[in-house]
Amino acid sequence: MKLTRLEIPGLFLVEPKVFNDGRGFFYEYYREDIFRANGIDVSFVQDNHSRSQRGVLRGLHFQIEPYAQAKLVRVTRGSVYDVAVDLRPGSSSFGRYLALELSASNRRMLYVPAGFAHGFCVLEDDTEFSYKVSNFYSPPHERGIRWDDPALGIPWPKPGMDFILSDKDKKYPTLKEYLNAQR
Repeated sequence: MKLTRLEIPGLFLVEPKVFNDGRGFFYEYYREDIFRANGIDVSFVQDNHSRSQRGVLRGLHFQIEPYAQAKLVRVTRGSVYDVAVDLRPGSSSFGRYLALELSASNRRMLYVPAGFAHGFCVLEDDTEFSYKVSNFYSPPHERGIRWDDPALGIPWPKPGMDFILSDKDKKYPTLKEYLNAQR
């Protein structure tokens, strides 16, 4: 498995070594020793899995302390346009985003440390998205920012239809509104 540091500090592209043969394939998608060797000291406590149709947009979600979550995200079927936004106070990349395509065929994964908002747009029908988190889901600590905040400027792909969002995701504030409410 190869971990590559990305342009926003703390984010890592994770590329497994895939073993293919006549029976199919095998790969490891998480190894604690390799993560620790790359300076990632995280313990995962919960695994989540979702299935969505093309055009579904989930995010941008995060949890606040003491339930902030690091995530290791991957796609097991289909593909997504995956986005992480740095919300760490004092970070030199605060408010910047990183976006990349994750798919079952490219098998790439993204490690997202605590302190980032995360979301994705589904590019294919019946896409399955799986992720490990370092803290338990806690509804009182759940937060989000608008996926279409013009200040973030995320170039979401248009999958040939209008985005499908949850009522909760439609109501999240912009990053500026969220920060002003925290003061």
